[in-house]
Amino acid sequence: MIPTIRVLREDWADPGLPLPAYESAGAAGADLRANLPPESRAGGVVLRPMERQVLPTGFRLEIPAGHEVQIRPRSGLALRHGITLANAPGTIDSDYRGPLGVLLVNLGAGAYTVQHGDRIAQMIVAPVVQAAFEPASFLGQTTRGQGGFGSTGRG
Repeated sequence: MIPTIRVLREDWADPGLPLPAYESAGAAGADLRANLPPESRAGGVVLRPMERQVLPTGFRLEIPAGHEVQIRPRSGLALRHGITLANAPGTIDSDYRGPLGVLLVNLGAGAYTVQHGDRIAQMIVAPVVQAAFEPASFLGQTTRGQGGFGSTGRG
């Protein structure tokens, strides 16, 4: 069964921008667009090198119980301009009803301007399993054991 994400536009949001959408039949992520406040639409939002900003999408989500939304970077923005997410992937829990913002960071060498309506991230809808946690006096053995970072291959 395909989960349905209910989308509520903010009062100030531009209704001319599309809701999140899959750009191809095989796309795993639905594109998110910058829905800038009216006072920022003409000039966009400038991200200087190493600067972080939360860009608004202009909506809130109702995610079905048992699911989450993951916010991920767009590979083209990362490759061409160094624009990625500071918290990739971001997680939106099913019980969150606040505004959906995208935490962008500019890792590039130059300033980058996000224009109103630009595709800035993608969202993945995924099932969630909550685990039970219990105290233990020992843990089962594995071949890897306590090997940490880089212990299974070249560092």
